[in-house]
Amino acid sequence: MRIELEIEGVAYSASLNNGVSIALGFGPNAENPNAFFIPEAFFEPIRVGDFVGAVKEGGSANCEIVTYCAHGNGTHTECVGHLSKERINVFESLHENNLTAQLITVSVKSKGIFTYIDEDCLKDIVWQPTLAIIIRSTPNDLTKKNMIWSGTNPPYFTPEAIHLIKEKGYKHILTDFPSVDPEEDGGELLSHRIWWDFPQDTRFDSTITELIYVPDALHDGLYYMQLILPRIFSDAVPSNPILYPLQKMV
Repeated sequence: MRIELEIEGVAYSASLNNGVSIALGFGPNAENPNAFFIPEAFFEPIRVGDFVGAVKEGGSANCEIVTYCAHGNGTHTECVGHLSKERINVFESLHENNLTAQLITVSVKSKGIFTYIDEDCLKDIVWQPTLAIIIRSTPNDLTKKNMIWSGTNPPYFTPEAIHLIKEKGYKHILTDFPSVDPEEDGGELLSHRIWWDFPQDTRFDSTITELIYVPDALHDGLYYMQLILPRIFSDAVPSNPILYPLQKMV
């Protein structure tokens, strides 16, 4: 099955049979990246009266209770509800699950114990008119898939870099960092606020997706992306971005 679309008058197509997920999960036998000292996701069988939701304990079926925090357990997508006093959920904020996306690879800059992406790191990017921007940072080794980021000063984006990316017209940003902001910033969350124009001119339909992993086999360029969210009404939820390479039609 193929899909056809246009980007600024140029026709592209993508095969929906070869999508690649760039999500990291959590749970037994999953990748389990972790950040911000948030406890690992916890799985336990439900117990109601004489019923136990574990076949190995004599129950008739497995039935688990899962305790997790999306912001620190695997790939997640968040909305401005992450910052607002009002309860705003990401499921209703994301108005399009099928998106055009640009994948770029950016080398991080280091200064002392800090690593980050600033405007200078982005100076050679050829920006494309897509709804989403996916930023793969280098180095990009497989340790990212199981990284315990807590207390390590993970990489982040400077406010100036986020402002630049936003001004290029993107509504959705995806990163392999635990956050677009530093681990410790006194609660300012400046890059989040700049991305959402919060609270002056808030972009309610804009999202941030963090803790992705983009394999090296995917080349920089244009993609059709399905950003799949569960129907959970929270400021952030586990998510599954799936990429399909776009090819120009002859």
